[in-house]
Amino acid sequence: MAIIPQPQLFGWREIEELGDLERLVLVLRNLPDEELMRKLEQERGNGRDDYPIRAVWNSIIAGIIYQHPSIESLRRELMRNAQLREICGFDPWLAERAVPPSYVYSRFCRKLMDNAGEVEKIFTRLVEEISELLPDFGQILAIDSKAINSLSRGKKQNGIPSKPDGRRDTDADFGRKTYRGRRKDGTLWEKIISWFGYKLHLLVDARYELPVAFTVTKASASDIKEGHALIDRLVKEQPVLIERCEALLGDKAYDDAKLIMKLWDEHRIKPVIDIRNQWRDGEETRVISGKDNIVYNYCGTVYCYCPCTNKRREMAFGGFEKDRDTLKYRCPARHYGCQCQGMDQCSAAGGVRIPLAEDRRVFTPLARSSYKWKTVYKKRTAVERVNARLDEAFGFEKHFIRGLQKMNLRCALALAVMLALAVGRIREKRGMNLRSL
Repeated sequence: MAIIPQPQLFGWREIEELGDLERLVLVLRNLPDEELMRKLEQERGNGRDDYPIRAVWNSIIAGIIYQHPSIESLRRELMRNAQLREICGFDPWLAERAVPPSYVYSRFCRKLMDNAGEVEKIFTRLVEEISELLPDFGQILAIDSKAINSLSRGKKQNGIPSKPDGRRDTDADFGRKTYRGRRKDGTLWEKIISWFGYKLHLLVDARYELPVAFTVTKASASDIKEGHALIDRLVKEQPVLIERCEALLGDKAYDDAKLIMKLWDEHRIKPVIDIRNQWRDGEETRVISGKDNIVYNYCGTVYCYCPCTNKRREMAFGGFEKDRDTLKYRCPARHYGCQCQGMDQCSAAGGVRIPLAEDRRVFTPLARSSYKWKTVYKKRTAVERVNARLDEAFGFEKHFIRGLQKMNLRCALALAVMLALAVGRIREKRGMNLRSL
């Protein structure tokens, strides 16, 4: 917390009675921002201190918590609400005169952007605190990217390149996502979404729906490349969580053989990532190496053909052998008790082992054809709910942020507030409301 060097006008019990202000107190008490405050105060030195750094910082945090879309909206609330000014740390004797003008906030935000690394350290420390408070935090992670629209003009107007001036967004560009599927009647559908702005690449805990790592890029950035970068960043900043992680969930945007191999071969994390059909020329199945009557499709379902009748049956999944990096599949006739005339002649009558190296995209440690894969993959929706909260509760659906630096700072602050609320509620034994703002 950015401790305010002034006498407290009321105690914790009285603050609890203030209703919504309790959330702000909870965040300020659990935000590890002392190092940032000291650095900013050191940079100010012996200069004028009409508007204390800690009070301005606390008011910015209040603006995030109370969903103010702009600094002017926050300033109006500060002028109206004396209790809010006192909690933030402004001099109560100055009344409305204690509220900083707009240019003070503009300069302060530039200072924060210059110290973006310190702001991100706050986020990192909060992740470490939660991992200590929750022993199972980080066991199942989910990854996704979120489109953030920029409600401003682009780089050019009337064909003339524009210079950065705070009104135009010269950092943003256009992004595009394509969704495809098949209807019940067998026809194919396609939906294309494009936007001008940025992408927030987010790694969250799928059980508690809390952020673990993030990056902010232009809208055109590749999800797969940023996925690799997020994993590398987590290895560097949160080695405890990497060791604790058992599975990483992702949609088709992260279907990449290199990412799958990195997760399992280097970190022993099971990749539970949806797969795209990249087989061409109408290819439906492929033959397993050395097994003429055993085939598989791009979804990882394994079939066997009866040597006598040539009838195809789906083989039963028998588990993963970690020491061999192989998937076991059982004969459907023996496992389900069905009749098969060619059982005595079939080479797979006793089961078959398929190494992951057969096709690293198709065959993963948690078999795509298993019921467990489908059950675990459903937890991926946790990251979508976090994205929805960022839009609705943290104001990213409609904002006035211009530039990549500002967007990165705003995302870091919002995610830090989300974690600080969770830390505070865990410490107060109110774990039922971890995700509530």
